[in-house]
Amino acid sequence: MAGPGAMLPVLALSLAGCATMAGQPGPVYPAVDVQASGETVPVGTGGAADAADDPAIWRNAANPAASLIVGTDKKAGLYVYGLDGRVRDYNAAGLLNNVDLREVAPGRILVAASDRTDRAVPKIALFLLDGQTGKLTPLGAQAFLPAGHAPAEAYGFCMGKGLAEGELARAYVVLKDGEVAESRLIDADGALRAQYVRSVRFATQSEGCVVDDRTGTLFVAEEDVGIWKVDLKAPTLAAEAFAMVGADKGLAADVEGLALAPDGASGGYLVASSQGDNAYVLLDLGTGALKGRFRIAAGRFGATSETDGIELALGDFGPDFPAGLFVAQDGDNAPAAQNFKLVRWDEVLDRISRK
Repeated sequence: MAGPGAMLPVLALSLAGCATMAGQPGPVYPAVDVQASGETVPVGTGGAADAADDPAIWRNAANPAASLIVGTDKKAGLYVYGLDGRVRDYNAAGLLNNVDLREVAPGRILVAASDRTDRAVPKIALFLLDGQTGKLTPLGAQAFLPAGHAPAEAYGFCMGKGLAEGELARAYVVLKDGEVAESRLIDADGALRAQYVRSVRFATQSEGCVVDDRTGTLFVAEEDVGIWKVDLKAPTLAAEAFAMVGADKGLAADVEGLALAPDGASGGYLVASSQGDNAYVLLDLGTGALKGRFRIAAGRFGATSETDGIELALGDFGPDFPAGLFVAQDGDNAPAAQNFKLVRWDEVLDRISRK
């Protein structure tokens, strides 16, 4: 994340000449092209299977070039990659859909993912990641819904900071029916436990989510509708419209992964995967205003399309990614299986600013 004094370039998007194409719903605002600077080894589920899904990034502050990417194969388990795209570790943990991580103490990296192995009992799969070796230590999968809750399927997932004493983090599991369940993750008798707290519900299928710890705000992507924000400081969770699908926000359904580019105390951008037109959208975190759009175009590592999960981390990641790393799932990496593409964030900002 950017420090309190960090500033992001001011982006502008020219809307001149933009209009909705007849018979084609969704945005037609221009999107600049950038090329990936790297990619991961394809996930193990091969062929044309929809398997790779969601990434998370751990920045190694002591040695930024040795930072790590965690990514899900939602039909098999969890991968750890280096910035060279090579596999550092793999855990055959089952049907893990979305993943997030938190460095809860120096050298202690908590990795958690939505576990949909049991389609009736959603769980949170928990791991510790060793930043030096890149190895995962599984801590088990925790069911979290209260007794008597109807059967449900785990889908989206993100984490935020703990909101009360003794919490390592708060976990947000987006169930496939649109409910988002909040749980606290705590150490209990030497084991990590998930304890359900409360929920907020959306009308239709949702998946992508991200938490802005600075403001205590949860952002959730309702796939065919748009992006909502939820005040986590409030006693009861309630959703407020942030950016709905349509040309004015540059979003085409499905709206999938979400990521943050924070600036100062509360500013910056929310980045969203606009899967319906294979683009990525930058929205002002304060107002939801459209600030830019880009696509990952064909190049040495190929283009991306039908992107599900995305992640963004600002800061130095070594000479290949000196000012931030953007990672996007690639839904069509033919002839190989799906994988994740790595993009220099400074190149994204530069191309948008010159549009």
